[in-house]
Amino acid sequence: MDNPGTDGRLVDGDEDVVPPPADFRQRAAASDPAVYDRFDREGRDAWRAAADLLTWDREYETVLDDSDPPFYEWFPDGRLNAAVNCVDRHLDERRNQLAIRWFGKRGERRSYTYLDLHREVNAVAAGLRELGVEEDDVVTLYLPMIPELPIAMLACARIGAPHNVVFAGLSAEALATRIDAADSEFLITCDGYYRREDAFNQKSKADNARIRAEGELSAAVVVDRLGDELAVSLGDDEHEYDALVEAHDGETVEPVARDATDLLFVMYTSGTTGRPKGVEHATGGYLAHVAWTTRKVLDVRPEDTYWCAADIGWITGHSYGVYGPLATGTTTVLYEGSPDYPDRDRVWDLIERNAVSVFYTSPTAIRSFMKWGAEYPESHDLSSIRLLGTVGESITPKAWRWYRDHVGGGDAPVVDTWWQTETGAIALATLPGVTPMKPGKVGPPLPGIDARVVDEDGEPVDPGESGYLTLASPWPGMLRGLREGDERYLREYWLEGGDGWRYRTGDGATVDEDGYVTILGRVDDVINVRAQRFNTGELEAAIVDADGVTEAAVVGDDDGRIVAYVTTKSAVEPDEGLRDTIADRLASAVGDVARPDRIVFTPELPKTRSGKIMRRLLEDIARGEEFGDVSALRNPEVVGEIESTVREKRN
Repeated sequence: MDNPGTDGRLVDGDEDVVPPPADFRQRAAASDPAVYDRFDREGRDAWRAAADLLTWDREYETVLDDSDPPFYEWFPDGRLNAAVNCVDRHLDERRNQLAIRWFGKRGERRSYTYLDLHREVNAVAAGLRELGVEEDDVVTLYLPMIPELPIAMLACARIGAPHNVVFAGLSAEALATRIDAADSEFLITCDGYYRREDAFNQKSKADNARIRAEGELSAAVVVDRLGDELAVSLGDDEHEYDALVEAHDGETVEPVARDATDLLFVMYTSGTTGRPKGVEHATGGYLAHVAWTTRKVLDVRPEDTYWCAADIGWITGHSYGVYGPLATGTTTVLYEGSPDYPDRDRVWDLIERNAVSVFYTSPTAIRSFMKWGAEYPESHDLSSIRLLGTVGESITPKAWRWYRDHVGGGDAPVVDTWWQTETGAIALATLPGVTPMKPGKVGPPLPGIDARVVDEDGEPVDPGESGYLTLASPWPGMLRGLREGDERYLREYWLEGGDGWRYRTGDGATVDEDGYVTILGRVDDVINVRAQRFNTGELEAAIVDADGVTEAAVVGDDDGRIVAYVTTKSAVEPDEGLRDTIADRLASAVGDVARPDRIVFTPELPKTRSGKIMRRLLEDIARGEEFGDVSALRNPEVVGEIESTVREKRN
């Protein structure tokens, strides 16, 4: 792709462009448009700027070994330790600076300085070694959003043991599957956690997973999260976290220097066959890419208080809740609760009280904020915010502007980002001090990222035409492989052509004349209606553009008809008039064939804990089919309401 208009001016021929604010640009970490030219000129060697943000035990000489594509190795002759880069190296300058500010579900608060963090990471590392954890042993972490989770991640990294974080809301069966798939013999979990007002027994799920798992665990560590509210029993091979820390408090564990190509962690994500894929990330390339994008894209500085609202159980929480901010030496906020608990101004209250300067969240959350009303953010002083970020799915222009106007004070840059579990770090985004923003378009590829939108034959599509998003050259944060082996890695992700190997992202996209990409959603998020194929993202964007609508999910039923699930603003009555407006909007934007056969108004859409809409569940409801366990959803109660509404309409 050609470089975007990188001089901060409006891109010719496009009126819907927002230039970087002048005062922001003056202080931005990336403010020189020549950064794009540098990467074009130097190629892979320009990534030294990312690697040089890290502290190396043995300096690298080779930037990229591409002798066996697509099995690329970044900084292969270098050695480093991720925990040292996130903790130890900051002690001289900021030992008393806050590293983590944590806010619990019941109003609890805990703060860790970098010195505090260093002390507890070492204690946990020493405890794990005592339990038999050795270099390259995979440790599974099954914890909610509590400080012990990032501490355990860093303790594992310190002793060279890859971690396998499993989202706390997943079932016992899912945990057992991931323990077995990762060949993990060690587990760190907790007694329970809070959901709304209720305490859930996490230990019980972990116990059930151990029964289901094929392999035997050597040891488990249990964090006391709920205190006297929930008593759990420990087996002979299970150990209290607090006792483990107390026994090793004050010890310093020599960090294990790891090859840059050594495994830092494995994370399981969904596969096209339904079997989860164990995505592996290497230490050096991943950490370099994450540190560079935290600094240059999110503009995070050591003096900031930064908040990535994603759960650490997902890749966004790994990269931009833990490793990115701590490698940058900033203060990162962790929040255990829901954005509307105990009230709908909880997020804005935390931003105000902690003077958060950079806030990174999802379009799903933003749409919820819109639905609840601008009066909630506007009742708080959010003037500390310098930059806003969004990640997870495409953001509509309407949501983008609402976010900027009501949260960012009308002038804070909004950095829309695209990346995946597999890419490890941000790949497409504007540089907020360099590149103009286009609401609704994620932006151009970052410097050094060769993104191309191609047709089924691998040829570039014309501007405005839809195609498949691919990455045509390696990047530092890329996955090093799959836990399931090289054959699946090649089959799932790579295409070999005349111009080399291309990574298949699985996303559909368009690109405009200036190189700005619009993500249309997963290419398998397609419904067939009357011999026509529609991308659900395109249909949903048209619906959300209707006045009064905040969110939509489109699926197909078993008769090949469009079913639209729609949520509205609190003050909007979901009547027949709005139903006609939505149908007309779809017909106007896409065509008469896209008029939905059914529009189901619902107060919420079912979502995972990471904010993903469960479209497959909605499809099952539309087709009158049985749906499975919904306990892992953020809002399982809404599923029954939707199912009842659809059943009544059907009858």
